[in-house]
Amino acid sequence: MTSTPTTDVDPATAQQLISEGKATMIDVRVTDELTAGHAPHATHTPLGELDPASFRTDQELIAVCRTGGRSGKATDRLRAAGLTVHNLTGGMQAWAAAGLPVRRNDGTPGTVA
Repeated sequence: MTSTPTTDVDPATAQQLISEGKATMIDVRVTDELTAGHAPHATHTPLGELDPASFRTDQELIAVCRTGGRSGKATDRLRAAGLTVHNLTGGMQAWAAAGLPVRRNDGTPGTVA
């Protein structure tokens, strides 16, 4: 496990970390929000079900929600458990605004709800 301090990352940096295999994105929104659209490689773990013990300690995490509030809470909880985690600045709204892919579960274009 690394000892990198908690940081916020912008969408471009998050995409780069994910593409390089250095980080995993965790979407902490509720199911209805995720169904409308999510980052293609995000793992869905609603904030209320977040269990730090279920994540690998040897990889960085990026928490995301709609705008960054809930993912900030997730970041705090995961960081308190000793994980290296970043909060996606601006959440899925910023991800979509940056032109990064937002998909529904069937692979069709999604929206940020």
